[in-house]
Amino acid sequence: MQFEVWAPQAERVSLECDGATHALERDPERVGWWTGWAEARDGSRYGFAVDGGPVLPDPRSRRQPDGPDGLSAVVDHRRYAWRAEWAGRPLPGAVLYELHVGTYTREGTLDAAAERLGHLAELGVTHVELMPLCPFPGRHGWGYEGVSLWAVHEPYGGPGALKRFVDRAHGLGLGVVLDVVHNHLGPSGNYLPAFGPYFTDTHQTPWGSAVNLDAPGSDEVRAFLVGSALAWLRDYRIDGLRLDAVHALVDTRACHFLEELAAAVDGLAAETGRPLFLIAESDRNDPRLITVREENGLGLQAQWNDDFHHALHTALTGESQGYYADFARAPLAAVAKTLTGGYFHDGTYSGFRGRRHGRPLDRARVAGHRLLGYSQTHDQVGNRAQGDRLSAALSPGLLACAAALTLTAPFTPMLFMGEEWAASTPWQFFTDHTDPDLADAVRRGRRREFAAHGWAEEEVPDPQDPATRDRSCLDWAEREREPHARVLDWYRRLIALRSTHPDLTDPDLADTKVAYDEQARWLAFRRGDLRVAVNLGEEQASIPLGTRPARVLAAWEPVREPGPDGMLHLPGESCVVLEQE
Repeated sequence: MQFEVWAPQAERVSLECDGATHALERDPERVGWWTGWAEARDGSRYGFAVDGGPVLPDPRSRRQPDGPDGLSAVVDHRRYAWRAEWAGRPLPGAVLYELHVGTYTREGTLDAAAERLGHLAELGVTHVELMPLCPFPGRHGWGYEGVSLWAVHEPYGGPGALKRFVDRAHGLGLGVVLDVVHNHLGPSGNYLPAFGPYFTDTHQTPWGSAVNLDAPGSDEVRAFLVGSALAWLRDYRIDGLRLDAVHALVDTRACHFLEELAAAVDGLAAETGRPLFLIAESDRNDPRLITVREENGLGLQAQWNDDFHHALHTALTGESQGYYADFARAPLAAVAKTLTGGYFHDGTYSGFRGRRHGRPLDRARVAGHRLLGYSQTHDQVGNRAQGDRLSAALSPGLLACAAALTLTAPFTPMLFMGEEWAASTPWQFFTDHTDPDLADAVRRGRRREFAAHGWAEEEVPDPQDPATRDRSCLDWAEREREPHARVLDWYRRLIALRSTHPDLTDPDLADTKVAYDEQARWLAFRRGDLRVAVNLGEEQASIPLGTRPARVLAAWEPVREPGPDGMLHLPGESCVVLEQE
């Protein structure tokens, strides 16, 4: 078997494979690359030593059986026999479901999660979005401190389990999206600097030195990241990637890394005949990110839209701290602006940032499905001091309103696991660092962060305590009890409406018309012939919908259809979807 590794500054490189050592030779055709041959098979353990140093895992390792610090293992992807015939499922018209493997079930494995995919198929979602799967120290964690960007966390089940999960999902008609992290690697188990200039001090990020996207040696680093992304899509038949915090990818080159990645993914889609897509997390509100390359955009298919979340959250909860302050001045007006224009901050002044922020989105050029809308995510729940969900503070009626706004808005909706039944379990920040100094630093840092916002130290869960992860596991038995069962039925009905009424998947943002009353706390909007109304107040609201006859398609509480005067009388903390003739 041929082995290769990029180590441009090395004087010599050796391979250790199944206990035997082999000297590698410089590749005469590729600067900085070393190659050699050794007898190996699926499962063979190996690593590389640079200039007589310790044997380290392969930067492109496909498997780390003993964790990030152990030797790599050969993976022969041809050995897996795929069962499901799968032509792919594109993003337009999709409903995504964000899932963390380690807490979706108590077992915390991909195989256990696969056994619960039938619930999602019945719910009506179209794609499962998995939080990061790359190896990290310990057993449990969020996954954003992973290393070995081509491998699958072994406690989750390793490469074989991911293939079984994807196969099962595809067999049920579900696409699979994977969250990948290119902006940094975890501080523990990261051996890339021993091989080459994977990082640069030219730029700094919240995690330290930046990934090298534009300094000397960056050609190979970019190829490393692109290769990793394509491997998930090709070897595991993943349908799309969610790119974590792309605003932290510092790149001054004429062709931005994201444009290069998007072009490579489009090329693989053409080669495989499957629709493949990239979804970015970005806080810049820059429409160039999701504008096609032919119009000088970066060419990604979609991005998370935190502005919609923040507006909706303030309208539902009344919270106004931190970044919510900009939205809390007139929350329903903020919701209305995002429903019709995509971004709230589109060049407007942000008090939270102390400057103008964002850029207007051209509704004639950017379709609504390129923005993901959501009321909860792992970030917006887990980054709260106690990881409390909306269900901890809101009535079932207000949760129903949140669902109605999310699932009928002109965006691609995304749910966070458990929200569909108003899960009572929190989703807290948890780690399992094996380095005691790092573990203590994370614990103290977490408590220091929230102490600045008035939280007592004992009120902030210890990330390293196994009980913190255990509290965050879903309680599947809740689905059968009230009020959870009623909320679950409401989500099913709303998602079903999306599949039977094309107006709800129309990507034209300009066709959405909104009316609201900030004081009475109601909001209504039009999607084609459909009308959606929510009443966030406690008292009944009278909402003018026009004189065209309308029939109720779905209502949280019993509601009469509007009379000849066109007035809808909607009970407090309730919502309705109607179709006008």
